[in-house]
Amino acid sequence: MPRTRTLKLRCPICKKEVKNTDAEFPFCSDRCRTIDLGKWASGGYVISSPVTDTFDSIRDSNPADDPERES
Repeated sequence: MPRTRTLKLRCPICKKEVKNTDAEFPFCSDRCRTIDLGKWASGGYVISSPVTDTFDSIRDSNPADDPERES
């Protein structure tokens, strides 16, 4: 009989264990949810570098191969 694997999920703010059936999931409480929202609103979370498409960087390096560019 296969064993079921249980995941121990933790609140991203206070690190308390959280069940995925809890009302505030993935947070443990409304307080932690509000703290997280405040970090987003104040710019506390940032993406470190812009995401670029590899096709764009290839096209930029060789503009002659760009099908949208008219000769």
